[in-house]
Amino acid sequence: MFAGHFAASVAARGMAPKLPFWACVGASQLIDIGWGVLVQLGVEKVRIDPALPGSPLDLAYMPWTHSLVMAALWSLAAGLVATRLWGKEQPRAGWWIGAVVFSHWLADLVVHRPDLQLWPGNPLRLGLGLWNLPEVAMLVEIGLLGLAVAWWVAVRVLARQSARPALGWFLAILVLTLVGELPGDPPSPSGMGLLALTGYVAAMLVAWLVDRADRRRWTP
Repeated sequence: MFAGHFAASVAARGMAPKLPFWACVGASQLIDIGWGVLVQLGVEKVRIDPALPGSPLDLAYMPWTHSLVMAALWSLAAGLVATRLWGKEQPRAGWWIGAVVFSHWLADLVVHRPDLQLWPGNPLRLGLGLWNLPEVAMLVEIGLLGLAVAWWVAVRVLARQSARPALGWFLAILVLTLVGELPGDPPSPSGMGLLALTGYVAAMLVAWLVDRADRRRWTP
């Protein structure tokens, strides 16, 4: 799951409209941003196996970003930073950002093959393996995004605010991300990490443009 992770950022922005949307988007992929960096540095390992059904990623070693304990620590750290930056303006900013970060691990638990540890060094591997059913996985991602966007639009309509055309640009980026998940020749492991980082930076940039196009503040 890649684009589906963004559903949590859209839902959080609907619930906490004074949070910067780019921060919500970054939070939804913070764990994978860390993963992309550590893959580039050679700390975490990924193999590409085109024979695997659905995603060709064999996530062989990623304890510092995708184990349960580390995901909780990433979430806590992000929540503390969010509280310091936006806590006065947006109540429970830290809770929202922390929840969005941790939602990444929960979504990965559903789609990943068993490759998620409980903590670094733990031999147990978790994952329900929805990636092995690529069509179903794609429908789940689209469904999550659709529900999140519908929630955001509904909240704004009730507040007599426009969802703004800029949201359309963000959704276009997500559609391109989904298309990028379709079967094809996969990049190298380091290329996969770099591609992920590039995509996440692009999504955060578009989210920043959404923020600029939505300057009117409101209180739910």
